[in-house]
Amino acid sequence: MSRRLVQGNTACVEGALWAGCRFFAGYPITPASEISERLSYELPRVGGKFIQMEDEIASLAAVIGASVGGLKAMTATSGPGFSLMQENLGYAAMAEIPCVIVDVQRGGPSTGLPTSPSQGDVMQARWGTHGDHPIIALCPSSVAEVYDLTVEAFNYSEKYRTPVILLMDEIVAHMREPMDVDGRPQIEVVDRSKTDVPPEWYFPYDETRSVPPLVSFGEGFRYHITGLMHDRAGFPTERQDEIDPWWKRVFAKINDSMDQICLYKKDDGLEDARTAVIAYGCTARSAAHAVKMARARRHKAGLLTLQTIWPFHDALIGELVSSARRVIVPELNLGQLALEVERVLGRSRVRRVNRVDGELITPRQILDAMEGG
Repeated sequence: MSRRLVQGNTACVEGALWAGCRFFAGYPITPASEISERLSYELPRVGGKFIQMEDEIASLAAVIGASVGGLKAMTATSGPGFSLMQENLGYAAMAEIPCVIVDVQRGGPSTGLPTSPSQGDVMQARWGTHGDHPIIALCPSSVAEVYDLTVEAFNYSEKYRTPVILLMDEIVAHMREPMDVDGRPQIEVVDRSKTDVPPEWYFPYDETRSVPPLVSFGEGFRYHITGLMHDRAGFPTERQDEIDPWWKRVFAKINDSMDQICLYKKDDGLEDARTAVIAYGCTARSAAHAVKMARARRHKAGLLTLQTIWPFHDALIGELVSSARRVIVPELNLGQLALEVERVLGRSRVRRVNRVDGELITPRQILDAMEGG
């Protein structure tokens, strides 16, 4: 088994290629540029297409078009570009177009701290585009997880016909770690489901199926795609008996699969922990060391690392930290995911550890919160 030193952004590229990505459209932006740079010469080698677009708005539009044409497609950006993509992200959610958006978070708002880490796009990933919509957002905390979760992002996107966000941060994207190159590509790859009906019977938004098959344009199936509310054939509608089933189906396909979508890691001490830490991304690395330090001082401490940020599995997370009297939520923002944890557990049990100055939260800061009165 071969091992080599791999950068986070490179692992994202390799995961995307293994998952079957054959189209990328994007615009260079720190700290995500290495993804587009590497795909610019890797994709042509496997028969794929790379396009540098004029901006991030056009980038996601091109990705949506490529997906409708039958290709697994992705783009990569950072906070300012992610903001520009929100309109087309809503379009992909409404039209149920599979696509992957990588957001390598950096300090903000606006141009902010382009080369510094942040976790400030957590709420934007969930609520950045207007209207009610389900979304899936995955968050790796190591280079190996970047590879794995990139593959899963494509799998979820194709399986549930939805845009999926890979929410990285600058630290994870730019650090290098040893990775088992030969062992990683054993992850199962999910491809788009095919219809078993003739063209005249095909409905791309058939309400009788939780995830109707999406037939690619050019295969002889004629149907309509719009950002407007639509009927089962894709044509605009204002009929309540067509709108209501669509809403129920689109939310149910995610909510009914929460146990399969929501990925996490827990350490051995979590089950009987008196103090639990819930972390994600690069901050989970500091949290792991803080928990180790706390145990050395004979504290009952445990760590829950979330790999799926959205949807937020209320019942599961409440159960996993049920023994804890105190729950610490460290994050590189002023308390975005902490809001969800507080909603589930109550504010009195939750203690925040926050930082937004472009530096990492240290294990010592988390330990102090664990030991504080």
